Amino acid sequence: MGFFASLINSMPSAVAQGLIWGIMAIGVYLTYRILDVADLTVDGSLGTGGAVCVVMVLNGAPVGLALLAATAAGMLAGLVTGLFHTACGIPAILAGILTQLALYSVNLRIMGFGTGGGKANLPISVDKYSLLVSARYVRNVALNNPILTLAIFCAVLIAVLYWFFGTELGCSLRATGANQNMARAQGINTNVAKVLGLMISNGLVALAGGLLAQYQGFSDINMGRGAIVIGLAAVIIGEVIFSRIFRNFALKLLSAVIGAIIYYIVMVFVLRLGLSTDDLKLLTALVVALFLTIPYWKGKYFTKTSVKKGEKNHA
Repeated sequence: MGFFASLINSMPSAVAQGLIWGIMAIGVYLTYRILDVADLTVDGSLGTGGAVCVVMVLNGAPVGLALLAATAAGMLAGLVTGLFHTACGIPAILAGILTQLALYSVNLRIMGFGTGGGKANLPISVDKYSLLVSARYVRNVALNNPILTLAIFCAVLIAVLYWFFGTELGCSLRATGANQNMARAQGINTNVAKVLGLMISNGLVALAGGLLAQYQGFSDINMGRGAIVIGLAAVIIGEVIFSRIFRNFALKLLSAVIGAIIYYIVMVFVLRLGLSTDDLKLLTALVVALFLTIPYWKGKYFTKTSVKKGEKNHA
């Protein structure tokens, strides 16, 4: 009885974190599925968003402005990766690694702003600052519950992205990811499209970083480590479960958010079974591997079985 009570008690926190990482997963979806680019910048830009948001709030800026600044900082990180890839001819995956590496030092500088040196951890208290979301209120049945705020954030972001990718500019991004040669033949500047896509993606990731820093009450230099794996896990889980149901682009973005929530619910469930937190990275890798394998097994074994049954019935 204690296990189930503890599990249910942990669900609100899992959902709230899932919604935050769902915003990050939408950013990963844009590069991974729309642009067909493996972007590892997100491990650094998530921390950049958290660092910028916390530093600005600590220096008296409104939370809304701090989140906008965090998003802009993430977009700058995406711009650097995009220029490395398009202007310098560096492969996309290596360009992301280089930017991610550089952002470690940049994030230390940001969190040490005004102190004369880098800080690896920067706390922020909801008692002193009017934060938008906080883990303290995650179980409150009130308007300050972060789940409500984050759900609104996700809904608005999905609506805006659905509109944007229906515009001519958004369609050019989708065409670039689908077939670069055909996109160029249609007069689309694919380099500009790639850079813009990376900027939008990392802007969303940094926005998630700013929300995560507020939610957990601190910004940490390592808060983005392994973020790309969690983002991919959310995208893949959502696709595996909802690919046959969600055909609309907005619903596909929603599936990434739901995938992130499912991921965190699974994490909470396994931790309540007694797994050590030291094994979380291992578990994440196994979850991603499992959901990547399911479509392969489904296509290789179950499709053949159904085809054979169909042939027998026809005979």
